[in-house]
Amino acid sequence: MLKGNYLSPILRSKKTVFSTRDIALLWHDANSLATRVRLNYYVNKGELLRLRKGLYAKNKDYDRIELATRILTPAYVSFETVLVREGVIFQYYTEIFVASYATRKITVDDQVFLFRKLRTDLLVNPLGVEHVNETSIASMERAFLDLLYVSPRAYFDYLGGIDWEKVNQILPIYENKSLEKRVARWKLRTESKI
Repeated sequence: MLKGNYLSPILRSKKTVFSTRDIALLWHDANSLATRVRLNYYVNKGELLRLRKGLYAKNKDYDRIELATRILTPAYVSFETVLVREGVIFQYYTEIFVASYATRKITVDDQVFLFRKLRTDLLVNPLGVEHVNETSIASMERAFLDLLYVSPRAYFDYLGGIDWEKVNQILPIYENKSLEKRVARWKLRTESKI
């Protein structure tokens, strides 16, 4: 890479959030000390924004959903965040809910991220997880199952848009008989309203 031309590959990237490792790869730089020194330089000049240790953004207009999956990895956006967007839950949440390997509440730049722990085999299973705009997001059906799995007493306002065939395709990955019964009850409840 040409000296002094380090910021341009970051600015050209479709990503809005970068880890130190992402930037080192963009810069073809195996020397982590040199990468950190350059990053500090760009942050101090105001040309990059440090979100938290090891995570950077081009500017304040970064994608918070993208950040959600970069704080703890592997992770994908799910639960209430997806279900509110899809109209399954009517209550509004300012927090972003993320499936991860650990349960945590992390605040970055006044945005609260709530991480809920899923078993590793569930977390890395791609069934029902879509990769959109540099991030991973659960489909409506996967988010429905994720929430019922971690919160058996969860309530849903409108399940009319749920594709029950997709739910039945994803359900076996949970290997949970209680979850199967809860799904059957919600399906029956939805069908009885039609």
